[in-house]
Amino acid sequence: MVGVFVTFTYGTDFDRARIESVAEHARETFVGMPGLHSKVFTVDAGNRRAVNIYVWDSEAAARAFFSEQLVERVTGLYGVRPVVDFVEIAAIVENAISV
Repeated sequence: MVGVFVTFTYGTDFDRARIESVAEHARETFVGMPGLHSKVFTVDAGNRRAVNIYVWDSEAAARAFFSEQLVERVTGLYGVRPVVDFVEIAAIVENAISV
C-alpha cells in the first residue's frame, strides 16, 4: 500500500469554513473509488493547514490520480497549492468505525 499526504499550508488567509466545505462537498467523490483504500480530510487550525491523507492499494493507482491537472483543480478549491508526498506504508491497523 502507498500513502499520500496532500498538505495545504496557509498564511493569514486560513479559512476553516472553506476547508470544511471542500471536504463535505468532495467526500462522496471518493466513496467506492477504484484503488483507493481510504481518505481522511483534516483541519489543523493551530498550524493553519489542511492535510488530506490517502491510502492507495498501489503506487500506480496513487500516481495516476495525482496528475498536474488534479493539483491545479484542488489549488483552486483550497486557495493554495498543495505539497504532495508519497510514502510507503509499513503497516496498517484498521478498526471498524463509522464516520
